[in-house]
Amino acid sequence: TKDGVTVAKAIEFKDPFENMGAQLVRQVCNKTNDLAGDGTTTSAVLVDSIFSEGLKSISQGTNPIDMKRGMDRAVDVILKSVAQQSRPIKGEEDIVRIATISANGDEEIGKMIGQAMEKVGRDGVITAQDGKTMATELEVVEGMSVDRGYVSPYFVTDAKAQKAELEDALVLMSAKKIQNIHSLLPALNHVVRRGRPLLIIADDVESEALTTLIFNKLQGKLKVCCVKAPGFGDNKTATLQDMSIFTGAQLVGDEGTGLELDSENFDPSILGSVKKVTVTKDDTVLLNGGGDAAAVKERVDLLRERVEQEPVEYNREKLQERLANVSGGVAVIKVGGGSEVEVNEKKDRVVDALCSTRAAVQEGIVAGGGTALLRASKKLETLANELLSSTTPSSSRDQRTGVNIVRNAILPCLANEDCCERGKEEGAVVVEKVLEAAEESTGYDAQNDKYVNMFELHHRPPVVRCISDATSVASLMMTAEAAVVEVPKESKKNGKRAPAG
Repeated sequence: TKDGVTVAKAIEFKDPFENMGAQLVRQVCNKTNDLAGDGTTTSAVLVDSIFSEGLKSISQGTNPIDMKRGMDRAVDVILKSVAQQSRPIKGEEDIVRIATISANGDEEIGKMIGQAMEKVGRDGVITAQDGKTMATELEVVEGMSVDRGYVSPYFVTDAKAQKAELEDALVLMSAKKIQNIHSLLPALNHVVRRGRPLLIIADDVESEALTTLIFNKLQGKLKVCCVKAPGFGDNKTATLQDMSIFTGAQLVGDEGTGLELDSENFDPSILGSVKKVTVTKDDTVLLNGGGDAAAVKERVDLLRERVEQEPVEYNREKLQERLANVSGGVAVIKVGGGSEVEVNEKKDRVVDALCSTRAAVQEGIVAGGGTALLRASKKLETLANELLSSTTPSSSRDQRTGVNIVRNAILPCLANEDCCERGKEEGAVVVEKVLEAAEESTGYDAQNDKYVNMFELHHRPPVVRCISDATSVASLMMTAEAAVVEVPKESKKNGKRAPAG
């Protein structure tokens, strides 16, 4: 695809200091992509603009710390203004519209995401996978999700997506830390003989056990992934018990079962199973667990009863989360296409649309097309004028510089001149009419050359996320006095030192 985050991931420089800059831009793009699903190119451009203008101001005598304070205040004003203009999602129609826009206008993807959220709930788990047919299909399967990812990135099976996927995997669950590899050997020998992958979910996996598992995985001798148990204290144990029932595994190291990992008397029945598991750095999704259906239903009934009886709100919320996880399903969008390239491109758009839609569900939607940001930018003018009349002129002048740098960086993201003129209106005229409109949601529809309610056409602009992410990294780069990099291998061989920076 042509999005900024994909391009940023492919860029490497020989010079270690240049490469550090590229890595920071890549970090901004990744963060924006994870949280907003779109706007990654904008993030990269904003970093460049803010950093370049900031360096220019510093060279002219501006205090970088005060300038950074001004930038932070500007971002805070923008975020608060946009939040005040937002409204919550009303229904499936809003969800479909947002998803369609985020998928580059693909109505099929938009409708599918809307159907998925309707079936598993707005907080439910929705994933995208490669399909086996030409058509894109939606399937809801029994599954559960936990907010813990892999213990080490060495377990990933898909380097591009940075995730580990295991199919028809056996599951070992432990309420205790696993440090000694000898206690695991019987289980490892069993899964190797069966020719199946192994998912280990434990309080933690470390030391000798972790290094041995990673080594065997990298050597191709064992398909394995380790996940740290989710939650804390009693909630952690209870969640592990939920997962044990779902997968059909027996929880070892738990006082309730009395089972321990034994290198001499291994019982294969302690292992559970899942049809498929997907593990990222942040979460784990288990599909089609091998647990007994009656036991799962009994667990669901027990959790429902406890939710009704729990008097403490915090505990009740945790119980409701566990209930939703055990009883809810997982929606899987199987992306079809005529070639691998087509499927991958379409799947990327599905993932982006999912991220944007989830962000809109959580934070609400605002009028798009630059309308919300245009109104927010006017408040930056007010902030700059307040700083101009401050009683501490030196500090306030430098903070005002920071505010203006952010404002000037986002101006191209607002009512675009070229776009406006294609709609037979000049950019300055559009800005004036939008700001004078009685309704805050009024904006200019350049395609149809008319002023409309932008809530009906657009949604929360990803540029709001971009501004926050880009300013954070750009200000860090400006206030850093030195950079520490690894000495290049060629310099080590020649006995030369890398230049300080």
